Amino acid sequence: MAITLINPDGLPQVDVYRQVAVASGSRLVFVAGQVAWDADGVTVGAGDLAAQVEQCYLNVATALAGAGATFDDVVRLTVYVVDWTPDKMTAFLDGIARAATRLGTTPVPPATLIGVAALHAPEHLIEVEATAVTG
Repeated sequence: MAITLINPDGLPQVDVYRQVAVASGSRLVFVAGQVAWDADGVTVGAGDLAAQVEQCYLNVATALAGAGATFDDVVRLTVYVVDWTPDKMTAFLDGIARAATRLGTTPVPPATLIGVAALHAPEHLIEVEATAVTG
């Protein structure tokens, strides 16, 4: 594998992601922000953060597959959540767990979660973008 995910000594040991990704591959894959649309452009899980998180992660996986990559190749996720507050963490983690079950993998690359006022469509609660390294 071209990616090694680590939590170095001296940094908090976070369960839901790793602090550092070391990539030794040579092919970069950049996935545009994915929202909770199905293949027909219909929003999945209106008003349900966990359902939208799950769909976003599934969409990222689909985009990666289209480029010959998987979540095992991801070196960074950036997550934008509308009106983020810490009490949304349970729904957020539930959505990731549901996606992990469906994907057969637990995505734990370095990640940044950013609270935003809004996304491009009012029904979208989350957007996830990814960077992967293969080869």
